[in-house]
Amino acid sequence: MSLDDKPMAYDAYEQLAERYARLIDTKPHNAFYEWPAVLALLPDVDGLRGAGCGTVRYTAWLLDHGPQVFGLEASPAMLHHAQERISGRTELHLADLNRPLDFLGDAAFDLVLSAPVIHYVADIDALFVELHRVLRPEGMFIFSTGYPFGDFLYFKSENYFATEAIGPAWHGFGGEPDYVPQYRQPLSAITEALWRAGFVIERLTEPLPTEEFRQADPKHYEELMRLPGFMGVRTRRVERE
Repeated sequence: MSLDDKPMAYDAYEQLAERYARLIDTKPHNAFYEWPAVLALLPDVDGLRGAGCGTVRYTAWLLDHGPQVFGLEASPAMLHHAQERISGRTELHLADLNRPLDFLGDAAFDLVLSAPVIHYVADIDALFVELHRVLRPEGMFIFSTGYPFGDFLYFKSENYFATEAIGPAWHGFGGEPDYVPQYRQPLSAITEALWRAGFVIERLTEPLPTEEFRQADPKHYEELMRLPGFMGVRTRRVERE
């Protein structure tokens, strides 16, 4: 894979994959904040066919609750740890969401769960069109991502309406800070891309950290009680003339 071919944050995830796999179930921002917020958006998944993009924790949860699941991961190291956790229970595929998902058929899934991934994708319009294609009529696309205005304030950006690459430092996975590049963009860039692709938003949530978060990390709990770090979105595929 050439440097130009690498997905955004590829190198970062290759370096932190082992620590990520070991700590993702207990790191407060993930386990006690983003995770419960996304689960609250899910319908009854029993009997559905779903695709999971991002942390394998969601793929494992879906497998435990009934769906037929197909998993996608962009980092070989992350894919390796995902395969260890899944233990052959379903198919996992190395894929870059910046590229067409040609290996997936039309109308193949009832649900796509992406958490948190889309802020690593340069062209979310193209991604959302692909997800619309692989979803069945009335299928759901559920995702989490960084909170647009929160990122705007945190990174002291000059123009909220610009789309820009940022490089937040993650301190929660042990050792030196991990610099994980991603895109920051306005909320309207996301909502309008969903509309153009053929999705309607059913819910958009600004989650609050849980009591478990407060006990594990009081400092960041107080911060997140004032300014959200994530948002959760549930959308439904529709047909437009």
